[in-house]
Amino acid sequence: MTRALFLAHTAAPSGAEIALHRLVRSMRDTDVTVAFTEYGPMVERVRADGIDTVVVDGPFDSRTVTIGGLSPARVLRGVTGLVRLGWEVGGLARERGADVLVAESTKALLMGTVASRRAGIPLVWHSHDRISAEYFGTVLSAVLRLLGRVVCAGFVANSVSTLDSLPARRRPSVVAYPGIDPTGRSPLRRAQAESDRTVLCLVARLTPWKGHVVLLDALARMTTRPERVYLVGGTFFGEEPYRADLEERAATLDVPVVFTGHVDDPTEYMRRSDVLVHCTLTAEPFGQVIVEGMLAGCAVVASGPGGPAEIVRDGVDGLLVPSGDAAVLAAALDRLVADRGLRTRLAEAAPARAAEFDVAESARAVEDFLARIVGRPAPVRALPGSESESQSEGESRVG
Repeated sequence: MTRALFLAHTAAPSGAEIALHRLVRSMRDTDVTVAFTEYGPMVERVRADGIDTVVVDGPFDSRTVTIGGLSPARVLRGVTGLVRLGWEVGGLARERGADVLVAESTKALLMGTVASRRAGIPLVWHSHDRISAEYFGTVLSAVLRLLGRVVCAGFVANSVSTLDSLPARRRPSVVAYPGIDPTGRSPLRRAQAESDRTVLCLVARLTPWKGHVVLLDALARMTTRPERVYLVGGTFFGEEPYRADLEERAATLDVPVVFTGHVDDPTEYMRRSDVLVHCTLTAEPFGQVIVEGMLAGCAVVASGPGGPAEIVRDGVDGLLVPSGDAAVLAAALDRLVADRGLRTRLAEAAPARAAEFDVAESARAVEDFLARIVGRPAPVRALPGSESESQSEGESRVG
């Protein structure tokens, strides 16, 4: 059995960490340890599932290694903290007898570079971000791709779009979509509402690139405004002023917005909603909440390109719009709000599409991939047809 150490730089309940939790609790043929470099809500969530979970303490604040607005001296201190934590993680990997280390973010990649060298094990980069100039800037994105090319034995990406941004050419790689568990979810919900009673929701951490401002501007342009709009999400990384700005903008535009704050499980808000909106300013690497909204029976309108275009089939189980365009988003929402039949058709098709993104399939793909990286045979599975084909080189795309 492969022994894998997964390294996360934060324990805040944001998208990558939630995806990691779902992945590791679905892995059946791998001995998993998850290491966080700070204490937070995700630590207890992962532990509650009986997964070996460790907090590696160190003098590191993840906000000291953030793009823009920081002095070089502060960034240097942050990088020094990353290196020290990496050394400690390497010791943990030795202690646990890990065969492979999986870095769950770009900061984890920096720590993992040190840790994997100390432990003498291969490093895999599980990227939840597109490594592109729009996210990291031209220089840093180039540095990250170079580092990944030099230090990584393989790559796991959360979408084809993300994989295409990684230095994975002629390197072992796999696409494993952040999955959901489609079992045990009740499909019962109210029917799509009449136009003037329509409820919308946007589920995302309150951070500028998630496009809350675009939605507020689109709502102000709509011909028939919805009865209510839930903005479901909290602030985790010093983003409280952004929430205040959004509240002021919503009041100025006089749009019917409810700020819920952070919600551990947003499913109930999705079930109360007729339409789930996804409108990031830049290409979303994947978009877990889109799949969750589809599973909850929402009619979805999502911004492309990026991962959402790999989820939503435009006009079949949702609508796709360009990123960052409030006028186009308003037109799409007007169309959905006015046409209850269209909303119903999209919402009825959505759960079957969402079920195709089963976390069990993603977990099997990652397990087989890690076994391949460490030179072990792929696990023998009980169910016929579930075994991933082992490849000697190149990439595998699963989802």
